[in-house]
Formats: sequence, C-alpha cells, structure tokens
Amino acid sequence: MPEEKKSASQQELLPHLFRTEYTKIIAVLCRHFGLKQIEIAEDIASDTFLKAHEHWGINGIPENPAAWLYTVAKNKTKDYFKHLGVFEKKVKEAIKPAPFVPEFEFNDQIISDSQLAMIFAVCNPANSTSIQISLSLQILCGFSVEEIANALLTKAETIKKRLQRGRANLRNNNFQINELSEGDITSRLETVTKTIYLVFNEGYFSKTNDQIIRKDLCSEAIRLALVLSENLLTNTPRINALLALMCFQSSRLDARTDDKGQIVLFEDQDKTLWDQTLIARGNHYLINACEGSDISKYHLEAAIAYWHTTPTDENKWQHILQLYNQLILIEYSPITALNRAFAIARVFGPDKAIPEVEKLHLTESNHYHGLLGYLYAETDVKKAIRHYEKAVGLTKAKREKEVLMKEIKRLSDIECILDL
Repeated sequence: MPEEKKSASQQELLPHLFRTEYTKIIAVLCRHFGLKQIEIAEDIASDTFLKAHEHWGINGIPENPAAWLYTVAKNKTKDYFKHLGVFEKKVKEAIKPAPFVPEFEFNDQIISDSQLAMIFAVCNPANSTSIQISLSLQILCGFSVEEIANALLTKAETIKKRLQRGRANLRNNNFQINELSEGDITSRLETVTKTIYLVFNEGYFSKTNDQIIRKDLCSEAIRLALVLSENLLTNTPRINALLALMCFQSSRLDARTDDKGQIVLFEDQDKTLWDQTLIARGNHYLINACEGSDISKYHLEAAIAYWHTTPTDENKWQHILQLYNQLILIEYSPITALNRAFAIARVFGPDKAIPEVEKLHLTESNHYHGLLGYLYAETDVKKAIRHYEKAVGLTKAKREKEVLMKEIKRLSDIECILDL
C-alpha cells in the first residue's frame, strides 16, 4: 500500500477505534481492578492508542485492529503491576508481596458485561443523578465536557465541577464493580436508561461534531439497550420502548444526509432508503413495550417516531400532536415544546403555531429561531430571514449552519423578487 494511502486509512481508523474501543478497555480494566483505579485504566487505554499510532504508522494496520488494541492493553496492564511490584519491593522496601494480577481477557461477552456493570456502578446513589449521568457519559461513552453539556443543556463549567465531584467520590468511597442486588439494579435502571437515551440522541443529531450523524454512537446505544433487554431484571417496558424509538429513528439515518454529507430535511428524504427491517424491529419492541400499564416518555417518543415511519397516513400529524400533548405533561423540555409547536403548524397552520413558539421566549436557542424562521417564511420573509440569521449565530453544528444559510439564500432571492 502506498505511504499516502496507508497514512490516510490510519488517520480515519484510529479516531473511529478511539470512539468505539477506548471506553471498552477502561470498562474491562475497572471491572477487574475497581473504579478507584479509573485514572490508571484511562492512562493504560491512552498509552495503548499512542502505541497504535506509532506502531501502525511504521508497520501498517494489523489484520484485526481491535484485537491488537486489546492485546496491547492487557500487556500494558501486566507491565504496570509488574513495575508496581518492583517499586514496592526495591524502592519502598516493603515486606508485603507484589500485587497479584488476575488473568483477564477481552471478548464480546466480557466487554458487554463490563460496560453495563460499569454503568450500574457509576450510577450509584452516593452521587446525585445529574453527576451519575455526567460520569456515565464521560467514562463509559467517551463524551467530552462539551458533548455532555449539550446533551444535558447545561454549561460546560457546571459539567466540569460535576465530574470532579463525582470522580472524587469514586476514589474516596472506593466504589467496586460488584454483583448488584435486584433492588440496586431496579433503583438505578432509570438513570442507566436515560444515559443510553442521551448517547443515542448525540449520535442521531450531533451538536458538537462536523458530522451531523454519528452512527457509531447510535449503534452503541442500541447494543447496550439490547443487552439490557436480554436480562430478566432489566427487560422492562421502558427498555423495549427505548429500543423501539431507536430502531424507528435509525431506520431513517441513511436518508437524512446526501452523498456530500448535507442534511436532507424529512419532507425531502428518499423513503426508499428507509430501512424496513429496522422499522419492523421497532414495531416488535413497541408491542413488547405495551405490556403492563407503564407509560413513559420513551413510549410516547417511540409512538411519535412510529408515525414518522408511516408517511402515507393522512391523519398522522393529528396523532403526533396528541402524543406531544401527553409528552409535555410527563416531562417538559424546550425541545419538546418546540416540536409540539411544529406539530401544531402541520395540523392548524403556521398562524396558530407562531404564538405558541413566541410565548416560550427561548431567545438563546437556535432551534427556537430556526422554527420561527420556518413558520414566518410564507407570510413575512424579512422576519423569517432575521430569525434564521439568529439561528446561524447560535448553532454550533457546521452541517446545521449550512442548511440554515441555504434557506436564508432562498428567502433572500424571494425578497429581491418581491422588491422589484
């Protein structure tokens, strides 16, 4: 392989593997050696990728890159404990024996078990729920501080403080990843479910990445939820509702961007690209979710996503609006309120929706201004352009800015014609 191609393929592969394998390595190591050693686990994982960067640059990418990473991480862990033993014996002249390093492996089952065990361990009530979720997103899912802040609609500085407090608790209380009781699992499951939900949302619509869609995060969220669905204690209606939601949303991923990575709005999507297998799986999980009387936000969002996969139904927006009316009562959020207003526009027209949006006063939200730009586009072009321009200034995602700028250009051309 020519050096240019070898380098290019490595530059593409390593960031992908870092997103998918870094946190898996940490989860397996912490499961064996405890969360108190999390900084050591993170150092070993980082050193593993540094070695991959150096070694692959010279020798090329191995046949099984992930397995190569696991082998190096395992060897580096053994080296760490070996050096620690030498230090204890020769430098400190301690009488106690060198640390014992149990044998451990990296395989799909161990990795899945370790990641879930890690989530449940981090979601310990010794920390507040907000800290639990922040820690889970960083430690287990590899989210940056900015990504966590965007996911939780919180300032980055607040997230930094939460993570510092949470990590201090992990060290000071020496949390271990042990077998949990049925009560522990039940009490922590809602936080675990919300964490997986947030991971999927960041993958489905990334606010901090040049790629508006991050399929690796979507796939990882579904994988973790599937593991939960295979356990009797965690196979709940809410988990099935979350799986239904993620399957319905994932079915449209290939249609949401064009071959240049540009966003394709829902109405313009090529519906032949929708994955009918995933839609069928979504229907299966939605039926399972209806067992019992529990109605959660995941049930309602899954039902909304279901109606989005049935484009031929004439009354679908009425159904969607009714579901948003219920959802906003169960768990209010600015995004839910804006989505409900959009549904009002589809059922009753923009004139009925505009007052619903404006009374929210979400003037620092790009989605607020983007929706008002859309709603005013037919009746007040100047006002629509102003709102779109404000949305551009508030939007972090590059691809989303491009869509907004394209709409500003279209409306500006219309304005020029009207002024003639």
